Amino acid sequence: MNLYLVRHTTPDILPGICYGQTDIEVAGTYAQEVEAVVAKLSATSPAALYSSPLKRCSQLAVEIAGLTNCNVTHDPRLMELHFGDWEQVPWNDIPRGLVDVWADDHVMQAPPAGESFHTLSLRVQEFFQEMRAHHEGDDVVAFTHAGVIRAMLSHALNLPLVHSFRLQIDYGSVTKIVVEKAITRVAYVNL
Repeated sequence: MNLYLVRHTTPDILPGICYGQTDIEVAGTYAQEVEAVVAKLSATSPAALYSSPLKRCSQLAVEIAGLTNCNVTHDPRLMELHFGDWEQVPWNDIPRGLVDVWADDHVMQAPPAGESFHTLSLRVQEFFQEMRAHHEGDDVVAFTHAGVIRAMLSHALNLPLVHSFRLQIDYGSVTKIVVEKAITRVAYVNL
């Protein structure tokens, strides 16, 4: 299986706002970003398309589906981290002490009423194992978020989750994970 992980295009939100599972519109640069994503995926022949149900992913997935004759399956396991009470709050307005506690152990610690990165990683691993079981030899494209892509790469590389934030994942980028029998390798990141 060739698993292509596509990060959504630029969201229409002010810098410095905490967002994860907030459903945000896409920015005005969407049309140009879609062209770039289409070019990056031009060599693929997807057997299946999966998407986070959040608009910034699903809009892109539906557009790509129109070019591939594949239907899109929306899967909540591909959603970004849930920041709970911090969703749509400027980072500077969240009490520094709370952010520091979370940042000291961002893998296991969850924002108030949110989820931990460890929890996100478990749902991502479940998705990955399901793809591996059902799509041997296929090209699969998943439209998702930076946190999900980092967790997937950590799983594929056996990298501790705490180090995954060292990976830069740009808007509209494509990451490719190749699974051949028992071997998983990363072909490229952030194309």
